[in-house]
Amino acid sequence: MGKDDGGKTKRVISGMRPTGRLHIGHYFGALQNWVRLQNDLSYDCLYFIADWHALTSDYADTSAVAQNSIEIMTDYLAAGLDPQKSIIFLQSQVPEHAELHLLLSMVTPLGWLERVPTYKEALENVKDKDLHTYGFLGYPVLQTADIIIYSKEGVSLIVPVGEDQVSHVELSREIVRRFNFYIGFDIDRRLFDKENRRALLSVAKVIDYIPLLDDPNSEVHTEDIPFFEEDANTDAKAIGLDNFYSQVGDARKFFHSAKILVEPEAMLTQTPRIPGLDGRKMSKSYGNAITLSESDADIRAKTKVMVTDPARKRRTDPGNPDVCPVYDWHKLFSPPETLKWSAEGCRTAGIGCIECKAAMADNLIKWIAPIRERRVEYEKNPRRVLELIDAGSKRARVEAIKTMTRVREAVFGWEKKRAEISGGGTAAGA
Repeated sequence: MGKDDGGKTKRVISGMRPTGRLHIGHYFGALQNWVRLQNDLSYDCLYFIADWHALTSDYADTSAVAQNSIEIMTDYLAAGLDPQKSIIFLQSQVPEHAELHLLLSMVTPLGWLERVPTYKEALENVKDKDLHTYGFLGYPVLQTADIIIYSKEGVSLIVPVGEDQVSHVELSREIVRRFNFYIGFDIDRRLFDKENRRALLSVAKVIDYIPLLDDPNSEVHTEDIPFFEEDANTDAKAIGLDNFYSQVGDARKFFHSAKILVEPEAMLTQTPRIPGLDGRKMSKSYGNAITLSESDADIRAKTKVMVTDPARKRRTDPGNPDVCPVYDWHKLFSPPETLKWSAEGCRTAGIGCIECKAAMADNLIKWIAPIRERRVEYEKNPRRVLELIDAGSKRARVEAIKTMTRVREAVFGWEKKRAEISGGGTAAGA
């Protein structure tokens, strides 16, 4: 990206809300893949800390957002994200995200947001916070802005997601299409010149422009052109640009549709099953997680009370490792020989659950040790962490400014207007 992007044609965009220290579920659910992508020379990677998103639900108490942002940056670095290979930044330090969010909100139908499944689920399930706010409803629009602010002609925007998040990316694509249509769809007024009469009549037939259908020889006066254009816009929006262009035939050359913003693409990421200590989804709010900074003693203490196959009520009962959360963790942290030992011992009651958990904890500790060591080094130097946040945010903003310069001109046309006036046109009210 920037001066050293090497002509790359794909950009990866992703981020996390700063809700505290990251856990191993975050690593296997996202960070592991982020590191892999940053090491693939075909991708530019931008990873951010979504501190504005944290406010959509935690607006009542923002006191922890700054420290949590430092914590998550520290975890990013410890997990292997490299500021030399990726742009790592803080969302709120790139104000262009908010400006694009505002412009996108102008064209996004309210019904689209109210039908988002996660929005409805949150309203039903979250009882300790009032989520009936504009900010929470508009979360997907800000999310869209976060991605497409890094639009660039000829560069694909890739969002790595799990299956449950594909619909979020599809909503972003719909918002971009709608924005591009309203802002980028334009009619060349040479269509109304006498020599292009046949093309004009073919368009009139497609959009059911009654004055010309009633009298094909009638003129479209200057004051009537906006009504014709409005009908054409409405029809093209209703049937889709491709269908509209096929119907108007040769008159297609008088219509232009600029792709001001790039539609993002979902990169479906296969993530391993990693249940929490209690068998539910791993979540900080459930208190069932192992953080990337967990001590050896805490790892052993927490894993010692993990739930196992409920069928193994006694030491002599055989179990089924395929339904045991401990075995799921073995698959992530243990070598093949330990995995085999665990599965066979469980099925034959050759080993007990306590013994199985202890072996898994040993391998988890070996796996987490280098991550934790890197984290400790950054914890000792929080000023360095802040410097990396600031430097990454400046790099991200360079790219965001390019997009917003282009978007502002497409929306308002001020540079065009200034050029008209400077070139001898008449200013309004002169």
